[in-house]
Amino acid sequence: MTAVTIYKRSGQYAGFTVEGHAGYAEEGQDIVCAAVSVLSLNTLNSIEAFTEDRFSGEQKDGYLSCRFPEGLSEKAVLLLDSMVLGLTDIQRSYGKSYIRIAFKEV
Repeated sequence: MTAVTIYKRSGQYAGFTVEGHAGYAEEGQDIVCAAVSVLSLNTLNSIEAFTEDRFSGEQKDGYLSCRFPEGLSEKAVLLLDSMVLGLTDIQRSYGKSYIRIAFKEV
């Protein structure tokens, strides 16, 4: 199962973590895992390409972590809202046994 934690500080995005493999299908065939990876990585790539916002992160097999040390621009917030929408739709379509999304105030 993939666990997604969205961190917020005073209602604003502070970062997110994506951990684990969905287990929907064999490695290389897992469309849930692929969709989560594409959404999360593309969001960070888009923030980097289209905004001046800064973040720190770490990526390794089955793990992606990102922190936003400062407030975010409207563009970055929109990109993160879009990521959360996509992840929520995946959870709704495939179920919580493959992806779980949690929000945590930090």
